[in-house]
Amino acid sequence: MRPDLRVRMLARDGWFVAGYWLMFAVAIVGVLFALATIQPWGRHLPRRLLAIPAWTLGVLMVLRSIGPIGFGFLGDTLVLTGLRPPPPQYLELSRHLARWDLILWSPFFLTWGILWIATARAASIPVPVSTERLRRDDRRPDRSVR
Repeated sequence: MRPDLRVRMLARDGWFVAGYWLMFAVAIVGVLFALATIQPWGRHLPRRLLAIPAWTLGVLMVLRSIGPIGFGFLGDTLVLTGLRPPPPQYLELSRHLARWDLILWSPFFLTWGILWIATARAASIPVPVSTERLRRDDRRPDRSVR
């Protein structure tokens, strides 16, 4: 983060505070979405409504971890090897952040992306009817034949 942005963040600038609250709301929506893929109440939602966003999130997170969009294993390696040098005034800070991203955040996003893809795949598979429901349906008289 540039020094002027750090000053605004530490001063609790209104836009920074609003941004953090927005990210909090997005995180809550993400948790509810993840729960909808495994909870019984989520089975009432169309599978596509669960599968498509999960596939999208998974692919974007894997891409972020690899780094074609600037961060990730590739981008951090380029910064640390000097093949893509940052501006001179941010050289040390950029290297420090690239190390942290390489060790912590990129593996985290890769794992999270793989889990979202697995969730999307599971959400795409039709849910089998439980045997209890089949037994209840067998006890009902067939009203279609008269």
